[in-house]
Amino acid sequence: MRLALPALLLASVSLTFPVFAADKSPSDAKTPDARTAEASPVKDGVIKEGPASLLPADSVTHHRLTADGREIAYTAHAGTLLLRDDQGKPGAKVFYIAYTMDGAKPGTRPVSFFFNGGPGAGSAYLNLGAAGPKTLRFPADDPTDGANAKLVDNPDSWLPATDMVFIDAVGTGYSRPVDEENAAKAYYSVKKDAAAFAKVIQMWIGANGREASPHYLVGESYGGIRSIQVADALQEQQNLIVNGIVMISPAIEMGFLDSTDNPLGAALTLPSFIAAHLDETHQLTPAAIDAAYSYALGPYLTTIANARPQGDAAKRFYAEVAEKTGIPENVVAKEGAMLDPMAHDVRSRDGRLHGLYDFTQTIADPYPDGIDNSNSPEMTLSGFGRAYGNAFTGYVGNDLGFRTALTYDLLSMKVNGAWKYADEGPFPTRQIPVLRKLLALDPALHVFVANGYFDMACPFGTTRWTRDHIPVGADRIGIHLYPGGHMLYARPASRAALWHDVQGFYAAARGTETH
Repeated sequence: MRLALPALLLASVSLTFPVFAADKSPSDAKTPDARTAEASPVKDGVIKEGPASLLPADSVTHHRLTADGREIAYTAHAGTLLLRDDQGKPGAKVFYIAYTMDGAKPGTRPVSFFFNGGPGAGSAYLNLGAAGPKTLRFPADDPTDGANAKLVDNPDSWLPATDMVFIDAVGTGYSRPVDEENAAKAYYSVKKDAAAFAKVIQMWIGANGREASPHYLVGESYGGIRSIQVADALQEQQNLIVNGIVMISPAIEMGFLDSTDNPLGAALTLPSFIAAHLDETHQLTPAAIDAAYSYALGPYLTTIANARPQGDAAKRFYAEVAEKTGIPENVVAKEGAMLDPMAHDVRSRDGRLHGLYDFTQTIADPYPDGIDNSNSPEMTLSGFGRAYGNAFTGYVGNDLGFRTALTYDLLSMKVNGAWKYADEGPFPTRQIPVLRKLLALDPALHVFVANGYFDMACPFGTTRWTRDHIPVGADRIGIHLYPGGHMLYARPASRAALWHDVQGFYAAARGTETH
């Protein structure tokens, strides 16, 4: 599975986190309990060893922000919450930043819980990219230049509409498991991740007296899957029914994101290829996008799902796909028109390499003569997107007073590589049945989905297909498309448009003003 970026996770109310004894010879005279205590990084109930022990005390600071045409006073709380296993032993310290508007009524003020995706991504992307009081601004003349990105006040912060709690999943950002050897078993799977997130959210709500507040979940990328699973875990395990879910560039069904020998996956990806070409030729309109989707799910899908065309029929078909996407006809033919957005020859053109996460962004192709797909660089995750990590470290330490020797793990490949998409049942775990259940059980649940036109990692076609196949509550799922890619908020105009639409979503869901 491709790493479906930004945009995160835990399991049941009782989180199991086994502690194993040290490796001793049979002749060792110590009892099993003594050996276990000796091996444990926890002594007398306090975390004494390992990365989790390096996390400092919470820091509370006060700030002001001009947003939505007014000055807002708010409090930032950067700190950790301690997850324990079903025996009460420390399992992980989970890092979060909470932004709360000063003077607001906690009983009516919405609170939203943010997490990114990956799996393995920290919450810095959504915090400094979309909704937090600060945003990372990339140079207008070259948005792929991460070295010259600057942290500035965010005029499109969501703070006027909702208090915000950004949470790093265990093993990402500053969140650390107590026992790293056994963290994968305890936390790195769809269900266990969702349960841990649900518990962290319940703990924060209880500690801050926010039970009566309207509650929302905001997830990006794999965070789409996480938001569905966390909503279900909150309801089943913590007795908390959320008011709404916001998904940004979501992965919902992982099977849709693989176009290899998958006609439906290829068809749902094609409109994003077409959208990028429409943008390049200055023809991008909602009507053109509707036509692209109809073509992809109609003539295109019918053709690729049947026997591969031959002769003149094949030439006509490949020429048609090439014309609609701007991808050379010989490449389309080589791929059998089932275009793999990760393939180097699909992304490489005229000495430029197009981005998986925004197909309209390009860098100079370091391998214009071709290279194995797995070695073809991607400018978002490996390039300019890394600037979020350094900016976040400075912001949290200097502005919020939370200083630690730990490196902020923006993208943990260790977590991603260990991830289990199915604890039991079908692989990967399916989300549409869970979403269908939530919409049927909770008639007040509303879902807001934001997609970038040019996102090839989580194409907007997958969201549209999902919404169109929901039998109950589809009218409560709003799909919003913006110029941009996976991190659509990196474009200032799209970030502003997203905030405008999200503000309306919060107001409509509450049936009243949110401030």
